[in-house]
Amino acid sequence: MDRSNTVTHDGSLTGSMLIASPAMGDPRFEHTLIYVCAHSEEGAMGLIVNKPSREVDVGDLLQQLKIDKTPDAEGIRVHFGGPVEMGRGFVLHSDDFETPGVTQKLQDGLALTATVEILRAIARGRGPKRAILALGYAGWSSGQLEAEMQANGWLTCPGDPALVFDTEDEAKWAAALGVLGISPSELSATGGTA
Repeated sequence: MDRSNTVTHDGSLTGSMLIASPAMGDPRFEHTLIYVCAHSEEGAMGLIVNKPSREVDVGDLLQQLKIDKTPDAEGIRVHFGGPVEMGRGFVLHSDDFETPGVTQKLQDGLALTATVEILRAIARGRGPKRAILALGYAGWSSGQLEAEMQANGWLTCPGDPALVFDTEDEAKWAAALGVLGISPSELSATGGTA
């Protein structure tokens, strides 16, 4: 498969989406779609964007953080962001909001903020227009993601804010495959090499 549309000139997958293939083998990542926030020789970090949290409700979370629940805050979706540091929150959002020195500008109009201040801003109606809150993240050590890709564990497609924010969670994985022209029924758990 030609990944030239998702890999930058330096080989980075930052700003791309990882689509779990049936060959993934790790049930925590089955049918996941991950936005890659950072990728370098040292490793990679991303957020699962299609697995809503079954344990954490935004109202309960805001109450724990002593933030008043408002209609603006009720709209934020809480996701299982990955199996690393599951008590830590990350907000993947549109780049119309920034906390100087904290917010990391990503690609395609996206940004990442990992402080409670963004939740307060959202609750006050001063946050980003679009956002999802992820608890935990997916992380890979140096060479680990590349090895998983070589073993046919992941497919990639370009990052797309509409896929992250505007597509229903249960439809995101198949929609990302559709970007590649692949139907989920065409995938096999065994892959070949050319």
